[in-house]
Amino acid sequence: METCKVLVAALLLLGFIFPVISGWGVDGHAAVCKIAQSRLSRAAADAVQQLLPDSASGDLASVCSWADRVKFYYHWSSALHFIDTPDSLCSYQYDRDCKDQAGVIGRCVAGAINNYTSQLLKYQAQPSQSKYNLTQALLFLSHFMGDIHQPLHVGFTTDRGGNTIDVHWYTRKQNLHHIWDDSIIETAEEKFYNFSVDGLVDAIQMNITKGWRNHVEEWEKCSSNEVACTEIYASESIQAACDWAYKGASEGSILEDKYFFSRAPIVNLRLAQGGVRLAAVLNRIFS
Repeated sequence: METCKVLVAALLLLGFIFPVISGWGVDGHAAVCKIAQSRLSRAAADAVQQLLPDSASGDLASVCSWADRVKFYYHWSSALHFIDTPDSLCSYQYDRDCKDQAGVIGRCVAGAINNYTSQLLKYQAQPSQSKYNLTQALLFLSHFMGDIHQPLHVGFTTDRGGNTIDVHWYTRKQNLHHIWDDSIIETAEEKFYNFSVDGLVDAIQMNITKGWRNHVEEWEKCSSNEVACTEIYASESIQAACDWAYKGASEGSILEDKYFFSRAPIVNLRLAQGGVRLAAVLNRIFS
């Protein structure tokens, strides 16, 4: 276990030396993990504390972007952050869509969540004798649960989830994917929360306990034989991509207040669902 933590700590350090390429952005992933950690059962909280690298000081959110930082080192992991779906179908099917460019089935964010969930289930039996790096599995799972809830991480194949659609966010040129990873969140923090991710998280937490409280139990559910419901998460994301991300955002569009104020609630909802569901998955794993 300590060897696993040392390896992850070394990769965390390398992540600060090399540039970070983010999905959701650092603040988005931190929000998902902050929400999740606040909802863990005692057993899950204890297991997470045992698995976190010492450098995290018990804070899952501080290492929730680790999987982005190590893509330059673990080149094989790049394909695990997203799903490419057929253009304009607005639907997701595992056997059709969860594959990498070489056509290997399971090489997508849904497959990665299933894989790392399976690895972490071994923790209950003999954590010290596991053949897997369980610290690494926890960090990958926590990050990928965020990624699969970002609508454009389940986007169209041709534009690579909005990465090739160049638009303007107010006066700044950006691609559409970056706007959903970072810009909407950063603009919300600037306008409403004094540039604070904690303020954003507090507002989302309040909605979880008040405005969305009647929906939370449904978000947490999985069918009886599943620990993580990736079919649901991915299907929701591609539908949100069609209904909100792509709509009104063609090449060269100028996206300003109208786009921001109508899309920010969708971003907050997906961050909330990602956090609630990450906690539910970890609670099931470590029950």
